[in-house]
Amino acid sequence: MTERGTIGAPLLRREDYRFVTGQGRYLDDIAVPNCLHAHFVRSPHAHARIVSIDIAAAQKCEGVVAIVGGRDLAQWTTALRMAPPIEGLRPVEFSTLPIDKIRFVGDPVLCIVATDRYLAEDAAELVTVEYEVLEAVAGLDQALAPGAPRVDDGLSDNLISHQWFSTGEPGRCFAEAGVVVEASFRQQRQTHAPIETRGCCAIWDQGRRHLTMHIGNQVPHPYRTQLARRLRLSESQVTVISPDVGGGFGQKIALYREELTVAALARELRRPVRWREDRNENLIAASHAREDVVRTRAAVDGEGRILALELEILEDFGAYCFYPANYLARVVAMILSGPYRLTNYAYDIKVVLTNKCGNGPMRAPMAITSWVMEGTIEAIARKLTLDPIAVRRINMLGPAELPYRMPTGLLLEDVTPSETLEKVLAVFDMPAFRARQETDRARGIYRGVGLCCVVESTTYGSAFYKAAGIPGSGHESGWVKIEPSGAVNASVGLMASGQGYETTLAQVVADPLGIEPDEVQIHIGNTDTAPYGMGSRGARGGTAGGSVLLIAAQALRDKVLTIAATLLGLNTSGELRLSNRRVERRLGGLWTDSGLSLADIAHTAYLDPLRLPPGMEPGLEAHRAYDPPPMTFSNATHLCEVRVDVATGKIGLERYLVVEDCGTVLNPLIVRGQQHGAVAMGISAALLEEVVYDNDGQNRSGSFADYLLATAVEIPPIEVISQHTPNRRTPTGSKGMSEGGVMGATGVLPSAVNDALAPFGVVVEAQPLSPMYIRALLRGSQ
Repeated sequence: MTERGTIGAPLLRREDYRFVTGQGRYLDDIAVPNCLHAHFVRSPHAHARIVSIDIAAAQKCEGVVAIVGGRDLAQWTTALRMAPPIEGLRPVEFSTLPIDKIRFVGDPVLCIVATDRYLAEDAAELVTVEYEVLEAVAGLDQALAPGAPRVDDGLSDNLISHQWFSTGEPGRCFAEAGVVVEASFRQQRQTHAPIETRGCCAIWDQGRRHLTMHIGNQVPHPYRTQLARRLRLSESQVTVISPDVGGGFGQKIALYREELTVAALARELRRPVRWREDRNENLIAASHAREDVVRTRAAVDGEGRILALELEILEDFGAYCFYPANYLARVVAMILSGPYRLTNYAYDIKVVLTNKCGNGPMRAPMAITSWVMEGTIEAIARKLTLDPIAVRRINMLGPAELPYRMPTGLLLEDVTPSETLEKVLAVFDMPAFRARQETDRARGIYRGVGLCCVVESTTYGSAFYKAAGIPGSGHESGWVKIEPSGAVNASVGLMASGQGYETTLAQVVADPLGIEPDEVQIHIGNTDTAPYGMGSRGARGGTAGGSVLLIAAQALRDKVLTIAATLLGLNTSGELRLSNRRVERRLGGLWTDSGLSLADIAHTAYLDPLRLPPGMEPGLEAHRAYDPPPMTFSNATHLCEVRVDVATGKIGLERYLVVEDCGTVLNPLIVRGQQHGAVAMGISAALLEEVVYDNDGQNRSGSFADYLLATAVEIPPIEVISQHTPNRRTPTGSKGMSEGGVMGATGVLPSAVNDALAPFGVVVEAQPLSPMYIRALLRGSQ
């Protein structure tokens, strides 16, 4: 796969120098003269009609320049209409700011613009909004209840999406099955909590009629498309520049209403306007994720073999749809079978609106998948009194069965689930653990071990989006240029938020060009210079972004060697290669220097084009696009040993082990960091994190005192064993791996806790696995 060894080298991240020395350039580091500051007045109610707004006192405040609301924004911007042609998905439309009704606590009602952020916040205290408070829809059951209040007045009820699917003969299998096993799972509402909250700075150039938007965003080009459309501008009138980003995790993809408001105000006021939300705003009003209730029903034989499987998902999508409401749950349903053999399958997905902050993708939006499938496997084992490892083995796809067509039509290929399972069992001495577990139980110490076999969907090609009825593309674009001096620049449509792209992508480009990665400059985050790409989401950085740059660099290498062959008087470049910025020629089986350098070739290509081969264009540039397979997969097996204090309900993690296959590794240090980060994020969610709303729709977790995040105290050392095999259909051979750790931790912790609490006959069916929840289960067993 690699030509020189730069791909796969464990290089330190080059971008870390500026981060650890305080030289990073984030949004708030961008100084803009004469800039105004925006602040939003937000609703204190979950569901209410706006009766009147009195801004008279606020307008008189020092420094206040403008106060605008929904009616103003409706003149300056278009409404967001989310209406992809998907059966069962209902179209919705909403204005930039609410005009008549607010839908959740934190809904922005007004925007105050002042010469100083604090003056704007002071003025907000003097705004009086009269509300007619309505009954809030605060949960899934209430949303579906007959006669429930409507979150969106444009719909007849709160069921925003309902989709179903069936293949094979699940009905017959259930009718004939000797055993039917049911299992339930409840995943809590969560939020992303990036260290840098949302913010933007909009600069309108009236002379050029051009908007420059500085914003930390994961998908600069799709963001520009939306921003231009909503402002009724041409895309050539908008530049999006993303500086360094302090974490995204999926929250910094959508064009949010606050950002659109700031851009519109910059144009209307003809002055730069900036906005930065505080932590409370981020926790209650940015974007939430997850919150599903899932049920499975499996028809099995006496050995635990799954004959048919039915899946039901009920998801709470919040008040607004910034994404198609079916998207997140449908991915779960499509990949549910993971590493297991399944022919007869049916699913039913319902997504509802509630008076909560709207949902969106969060790192591993399909996080619940492995928990549901592995939890179902273990429910089968409990029902039949079988070893859960044996049930996994009898249902798991073997090497001879791959590639395998999943029941939903997706092609599972280049994965090694049985190999990673057997490896983790070989490393962890299960018989010794069972002996220790039995001895400890006699002493009142309750240990458990859990397993979770993960198949992670990593990169989605355009064919997947088309088949799923989801608008958009999965392609990525990139360019590589060798300048007249021999300097190398490259760009791709991704945007980094901690992934280390400036290092790994430089390694990819350097490999075929025979140079060092430090000699490649990666340019990302500016829509005027980067090619139009689909940005950073999922685990597509290496598989899509790395692959397109490899293709471009290889094309440029071929052109360089063709020019060199002409200059050397050769008929073909087949006996030439690039190494250490030189052109080498094979003579008598040995590589020798040809006398030409990369800089010599570049000088000729730009400044002496008459010496180029006949018909060849001057210059050294390669622009390419790459559309990945419909879906690529990586896989891993997670194992976790826990100790549960049955008196307090506290869970302690004693050991965490991962055996992973994520294909060709572009940089093992960076990959390891991504794996550790994903596992830590999954542990944090499984044990601690939860967005809590009360029955009135009030958010009770609006600070880090209430929305808990794991620290180094809760995260154990994470052992990762690499067992990689390349993907044969991606140019780099990589598969992706940035989200599988979340999936694995989400599934392995309940497995381990169930094992620890088996003597009490309780089964965890909900997360987070808080001490209160564990104690409630144990009290119920007494």
